[in-house]
Amino acid sequence: MNKILVAYFSASGQTARLAKTIADAAGGELFEIVPAQIYTPNDLNWHDSNSRSSLEMKDAHSRPAIANLKPNLDAYDTVYVGFPIWWYEAPRIIQTFLQSYDFSAKSVVLFATSGGSGMGQTQNILAQICKANFKSTGVMSSYASKNDVLNLIKKLN
Repeated sequence: MNKILVAYFSASGQTARLAKTIADAAGGELFEIVPAQIYTPNDLNWHDSNSRSSLEMKDAHSRPAIANLKPNLDAYDTVYVGFPIWWYEAPRIIQTFLQSYDFSAKSVVLFATSGGSGMGQTQNILAQICKANFKSTGVMSSYASKNDVLNLIKKLN
C-alpha cells in the first residue's frame, strides 16, 4: 500500500489550505514544516531587499532551521511537498527539509501556491540537492476543490 505524507510550509495560510485538500484527496497524513524562527510580516516583505526572506533567497546556500523535523519518513512511499513560490522558486526552508532525509526510494510530488509567478526552475533546483523521483503539480490555487485535486493525482499516476 502506498503511504502518503503531505508536508508543507505556509507563510500566509494559502499553502496550508491547499495541503489540507491534497491530504484529504490523497488519503495522506498532513505535516506542517515549521521554521525554528517563525517569519514575521517584516521578514516576508519582499519589497525590502534586507528582509529575512529576501536575504535567504539571495543566498543559494541558506538553509533556515526547521523546528519540528518528523522523526522518520521510512513508512512513506510518496511525499507531497508544498510551499509558496518566492522569487520564482521554493523557499530555502524546503531545501532544508529535502536535505534532512533520504528520499532516494520515494516519489516526491511538488505543489505550490503563488501570488502571480510560476514555479520557474524549482523542480530542477530541488532535484540537484535531493535524489528522488520528482513529479510536480505546478502552481495551484489554494482554493482547488477536492475533485480538482483527485483529477490531478490521477494524471500524475
